[in-house]
Amino acid sequence: MDGSQDLFRAHVSPLLEWLAASHRDWTGHSVELLQLDVVLSHSGPALGEALPQLVPILRSCLQPARDPAMRLKLFSTLTGVLLGAPETVDSQGQLHGYLDTLLQDIFVPNLQWHAGRTAAAIRTAAVSCLWALVSSGALSDGQIQDMQETLMPQILTTLEEDSQMTRLISCRIINLFLKTSNGVIDPDKLIKIYPELLKRLDDVSDDVRLAATSALVTWLQRVQSEASKCCYQSSVRHLYRELLVYLDDPEHAVQDAVLEALKAGSVLFPDLLVKETEAVLHKHRSPTYCEQLLQHLQALPPAQ
Repeated sequence: MDGSQDLFRAHVSPLLEWLAASHRDWTGHSVELLQLDVVLSHSGPALGEALPQLVPILRSCLQPARDPAMRLKLFSTLTGVLLGAPETVDSQGQLHGYLDTLLQDIFVPNLQWHAGRTAAAIRTAAVSCLWALVSSGALSDGQIQDMQETLMPQILTTLEEDSQMTRLISCRIINLFLKTSNGVIDPDKLIKIYPELLKRLDDVSDDVRLAATSALVTWLQRVQSEASKCCYQSSVRHLYRELLVYLDDPEHAVQDAVLEALKAGSVLFPDLLVKETEAVLHKHRSPTYCEQLLQHLQALPPAQ
C-alpha cells in the first residue's frame, strides 16, 4: 500500500463492524472507545466510505442513557472530524443521507435540558459539535434550513446556558440559521427570535454580546427580505429602542457593533428610527454615536 490512507480504506469498514459488536457495553474507560477515537481521528477520507458502519455506533453511544464520560469524549472527537467533514465523513458526498439520524437521534436528545454540571457539559459538547457540522461547508443551504426548522427552539434555549462557550456558539448557530433561511421561517417564529438575542446584549462576556449583535443584524436583514415587512413594524420599533440604549454602552466595541446594526436596520423604517434616535439623544452621556446614526439616516435615499 502507498500509505496509511490506503490501509484505512481497506480496513476501516470491517474494523468498525468488529467494534460494533461490543459498543452497547462501552463506558468512558473502554479500550474500544479509544480504538474508535483513533479510527475517527486518523481515517480521513476513508470515513466517508464507512458511514453505514459508523453512524449506528454513534447513534447508540450518544443516547442520553449512556455513560456521560463516553458521550463527552465521543462528541469531542466527532467535533474535530466534522470540522473537516468534506475531507472526512463527507468525502463521498453521502453524509446528507444520515442527516435525519444525526438530527433526531443525536442532537435533539443531547440538547434537551437536564439538571447538573455533567448534563450542562454534554449540552456544550453537543452545541460545539452542531456548529462544526453546520459551518463545515458539507451541507447545502437547504439542508441547513431543514435542520433549523427542528433545532432553532432548542438553540434559543441554550442561549441561557451558564457556559459562556455554549452561549457564544449558540449565537453563531442562530446567525447561520438566519442567513440560510430565506422565506422559510414562519413570521411568528421569526418574531420570537430577536428578544432572545437581545437578552444576550447584557451578557457578562463581550464576545457573546458582539455575536448576539451580529445575529440581530442578520435578523433585520431577514425582515427586510420579507414581502410583508410592515407586519414586523412594532417588533422593529422595539428593537430600535433597545439597541439605542446600547449605543451608549461603556464598551466601545459594543457601541460600534450596535451602531452598525442600527445602520443595517435603518432601511426598514428610517423615519421611525430618526424619531426614536432624536428622543434619546439628550439622555446619552455622549451624543456622538446618535449623531453619526442621524447623519447616516439623512444620507439615505428617499423611500420609494
